[in-house]
Amino acid sequence: MTYKFEVMTQEQAEDISYNWHYEGEYSFYDMEADEEDLQEFVDPELRGDSKFAVMENSDLIGFFSVTKVNDLTYDIGLGMRPDLTNKGKGLEFSNAGLAFIKKKYNPSKITLSVATFNQRAINVYRKLGFKEVNTFMQDTNGSTFEFMKMEYECVNNL
Repeated sequence: MTYKFEVMTQEQAEDISYNWHYEGEYSFYDMEADEEDLQEFVDPELRGDSKFAVMENSDLIGFFSVTKVNDLTYDIGLGMRPDLTNKGKGLEFSNAGLAFIKKKYNPSKITLSVATFNQRAINVYRKLGFKEVNTFMQDTNGSTFEFMKMEYECVNNL
């Protein structure tokens, strides 16, 4: 598959925020589940140019958020369109995102945080070479949840 990464438009941000709804426990990742996350996503000033729409042909299939932690480290968040999840596409999608981030930012390290219940995603990240750093509790979606911080050491920067 060939994925195209582009700075997210307002229309794309609203589509993801209001139309993407995940099944069962994964509804945790619905943008509307957390007011602060929702505002950061739909407000163009808060979103800035740090969120990228992932396109396959002309279809919006996912997103990557990129935050500079320091000169060497970038933190990411990502999501696939709900109808594409749990179909064996996560590794290819995530790997394409890593390649994009390496090329655009040339980081030494990429970090992410994932809810510990999300073993599907954790397995994908481990296959990509992410290592567990620690776990922590975070207030979100009206409660407190356990998250795992993971990091990826970039070896062959472009």
